Amino acid sequence: MIFQTTFEDPNTLARTGILELNGTKLETPVFMPVGTRGVVKTLRSEDLEELEYSLILGNTYHLYLRPGTSVLDRFGGLKKFMTWKKALLTDSGGYQVFSLNSLFKYEQDGVKFQSHIDGSRHYFTPGSVIDIQRSIGSDIMMVLDDCAPFDSSPERLRQSLERTHRWAEMSVDHWQKNKNSQHLFGIFQGGIDLEARMESLNAITSLPFDGIAIGGLSVGEPRRDFIRILEGIGPHTDRNRPLYLMGVGTVPDILDGVRNGVDMFDCVLPTRNARNGQVFTSKGKINLRNEKWKNSDEPMDPNCGCRVCERYSIGYIRHLHHVGEITAFSLSTFHNLFFMKSFLSEIRKSIQSGEFMKTYAKWKNLYEKPEFSG
Repeated sequence: MIFQTTFEDPNTLARTGILELNGTKLETPVFMPVGTRGVVKTLRSEDLEELEYSLILGNTYHLYLRPGTSVLDRFGGLKKFMTWKKALLTDSGGYQVFSLNSLFKYEQDGVKFQSHIDGSRHYFTPGSVIDIQRSIGSDIMMVLDDCAPFDSSPERLRQSLERTHRWAEMSVDHWQKNKNSQHLFGIFQGGIDLEARMESLNAITSLPFDGIAIGGLSVGEPRRDFIRILEGIGPHTDRNRPLYLMGVGTVPDILDGVRNGVDMFDCVLPTRNARNGQVFTSKGKINLRNEKWKNSDEPMDPNCGCRVCERYSIGYIRHLHHVGEITAFSLSTFHNLFFMKSFLSEIRKSIQSGEFMKTYAKWKNLYEKPEFSG
């Protein structure tokens, strides 16, 4: 057992817990920065240490193509390669196969695809993606699954479930033949069809995974359907295992995820938005490219304790973005990840004090409004 619940909100499914991954203990709910190719863009491993992150995400598809498993094996895994001392989760790479390249073909036992880099041909199977993740050396490995588009036909959705469940069983068999300290999480699908969701949840939960992940949400579906599915499945999830909502990182979506029992989140949004000049603050989202910040000597967020807000003015950081200086990306990214760390900490404290819904209402009010105008 790698997860233990510590506090439960009396009015919702929100909870705090401890997730232990090969000596790294972290509190949940937790947000994971995305380090797709072995780095969180514009930041160093020591920056992540300063931010006190204990779990980041890497991408199996991209790391398989570059630098490749031979390099990762030579260095003893990604964590040694990037000098990361804490925990690492890797996705299976399946979603990138389907989303980055239209030249893929499903087979009974896997998927054939062409690299988006050079067109070379490759084949992922449930077993091979686990072997790749073993070369990467992640603490949490994700299984290969079939994420159908949210607006799929009933026939396509049925194919997705059958493929996802079959591959999950194959993944467990391969994992258990040569089990080590790496943990395996299963993924359930079902689109926005609640009956399909429940069928998939039950199938995946029946297998001996260390954690369960919700796949195929926040992939373009109307937000009311996102909420409806979370509320429908929340009461039926296994509370003895961590629940991971994949690819979700907006403030409102994290709040609704936590309200419905989710423990883990990841998303490129905080880092991607930072590079595009949008930062998250205690007053809402701010567009740093806006002309109105040109002469401001105030910090991006006067309530923020990060080293960026303590030292630099929003007028200066706006200037860096305006002229395309690379430093703008690293400063904004550092701030956004500091915000996310603080935001999740506030959520955990509110659950522990029995005031989660007050925190929920406060942040929902801030982040479902238009951009803060200053």
